[in-house]
Parts: sequence; C-alpha cells; structure tokens
Amino acid sequence: MNTLDAIYQRRAIKHFDPSHRLTPAEEQELLQATIQAPTSFNIQHWRFVILRDPDLRARLRSEFGNDQAQITDASLLILFTADVKAWQKEPERYWRHAPPEVAQLLVNWMGPFHEGREWLQRDEAQRSIGMAMQTLMLAAKAMGYESCPMIGFEIEKVAELVKLPTDHVMGPLVAIGKGTKDPWPKPGQLPLEEIVFENGFPV
Repeated sequence: MNTLDAIYQRRAIKHFDPSHRLTPAEEQELLQATIQAPTSFNIQHWRFVILRDPDLRARLRSEFGNDQAQITDASLLILFTADVKAWQKEPERYWRHAPPEVAQLLVNWMGPFHEGREWLQRDEAQRSIGMAMQTLMLAAKAMGYESCPMIGFEIEKVAELVKLPTDHVMGPLVAIGKGTKDPWPKPGQLPLEEIVFENGFPV
C-alpha cells in the first residue's frame, strides 16, 4: 500500500475478529517495521509488552480496561512502555555500526544531554513511544490489518499487572487485527490555517 494511502486510511477500529491470529512471520514483520521508528540519539527507549495470555487479557478488559472489546478480541495486543534510563545502559551499543568518530561523539554527548533532566528523559521516552506507535499502525494498515491506539485503562493497575520496572514509563496499548465493522466517518480535521504558523505565533 502507498504510504499516503495508509496514512489517510488508518482509523481507530473498535471491532475485531476474535478468531483471527497473525502468523508468527506477520508478527515479526510488523515488529521489525515498528523498530525502524526514529529515537533521540538512537536510544530506542521502547519496550513492547505483547499481551498474549487470554486470561490476562480478559482480566485487563474486565477489571482495568473499561470493558473495551478490542482488548480481548484483537489478534495482537501490545502495551507500549519505555525505559527512561536507556541512555545510561551501555549507550555505545546504540552506535555500534556507526563510524568510530561519530559513535564517540554521540555517546559522549548522550550523558550530559540527559543528566539531571528527568523531565527531558521522560519526554524523550514518550516521544519515542509515539513515533513507534504510529509506525506500527501504518505498517499494520499496509499489511491489510486494522489498529486501535488505547489509553482508556487504569494505568497504575496495568503497570502492576505487567510488573513495569520502576525506571520505565507507561504508554498506550495498541490493538491489531482484522476489523469486522467499519469506523464512523472521520469527525473532521482542523483547517491548516488554524494550526500552521509561519516563523512564530501571531501576536
């Protein structure tokens, strides 16, 4: 599928065929595409938790997920999280294939850029999650699948459920699968003249 077609056709689908499953090869293709998303300093903060166990998904839906059907019915359910301290953890591995002078420059800059700026560490982790999510959803669309990003769940409870490490942050869930019902018409995008400014905001 053409990239622009995938962008315009991607929608948040709420109804999935519960009997459908992605093949292992499709799942690998989807995840490999997802990790092509950019990250600051190539840190690759994202950590993807694939929620595969039917009992766990049923509990998530009934206890913490506001009974959203896509939690149990989607072929694949991925919880996006990120390691906010990834910049500290063997940072040279993020640049192992780069020219040595480039790797040294970036690795040496990584620490001073992040050190003591917890707000920045969290912001960068969440930005990485967002870019990876969009990459996943567009890749799914290109493969003939539908998706639904989800934040309507009890974040703290789900963090406990998946044993989220203390140095990680939670992002949304993304459901992937075969849609069974057309989405509502698009509610409408704001006009460009309302959201795009030249060289700064008007005064």
